[in-house]
Amino acid sequence: MAAHPSGALWKSLLHQLWLPALVLAILVLATAGSTSFYFPPATDVLATLWRGLVHGELVSDLAFSLRNIVLGLAIATVVGIGAGLVIGEIPLLRRATAPLLDFARAVPTVAFVPVIILTLGIGSGPKIFLIALGSLWPILLNTISGVHGVNPAVHETARSYRIPWRLRLTKVVLPGALPQIFAGVRIALSIAVVLMVVSEIYGSPVGLGNYILQSGSSFAVPETWAGTVLIGMLGYGLSVLLLAAEHVLLGWYHQRPPRTRRTKPRNEVTPSCSGI
Repeated sequence: MAAHPSGALWKSLLHQLWLPALVLAILVLATAGSTSFYFPPATDVLATLWRGLVHGELVSDLAFSLRNIVLGLAIATVVGIGAGLVIGEIPLLRRATAPLLDFARAVPTVAFVPVIILTLGIGSGPKIFLIALGSLWPILLNTISGVHGVNPAVHETARSYRIPWRLRLTKVVLPGALPQIFAGVRIALSIAVVLMVVSEIYGSPVGLGNYILQSGSSFAVPETWAGTVLIGMLGYGLSVLLLAAEHVLLGWYHQRPPRTRRTKPRNEVTPSCSGI
């Protein structure tokens, strides 16, 4: 009998959380009583992080960074999946755009930070645009690959039943490509976190990247470590939420029942061919 989806989800979350908890415990024990200026005790870092969140010093920075990541990743997901479905479904268009997409993927998005700041300013919009631009390519390319990897027999069956093109994309091709699309979104999430930090370090009066920059410039080492830990917690929390959404939407993919061979009962008699 297949496991219940919620039970499998909690088991997966437990597998995701035990290692960070173990690493945190090791850091607390290893840095206890540390007198190093650059590596303060982990308890001091956690206390600084707690005070920043409770007293509101880090809340506004966290909200600003979280909003930029979510909006940028959402834009990249919508555009990447929509364009990837169309490009992947049309072989001629896929072959024509392959060199351009490979070139765009190879260009580091961080190189656009000075240009975007110069042309668009230092507000929230340019940062969302930068995150969306960098997160677009893994989602787009994985969507194209996922659509291309759908079994041709599925396409032929859909055409034989004369299913409309738009309905075939949303009901046949998209579900078949979803596992690889989610893989692209997971890669895009890590890129979005990096671009969020970079964009806020080089051109922002608010955000976790700016908090780390200001703390490091004033040699506030516990605050610098606290901001870094909070960024890691933010990225990890978003990754866990994405994993939970993947298990909910792709329950049919993660909860496949094992294939079992049908065994012949001992008292079953094989029919004889002698009377034919």
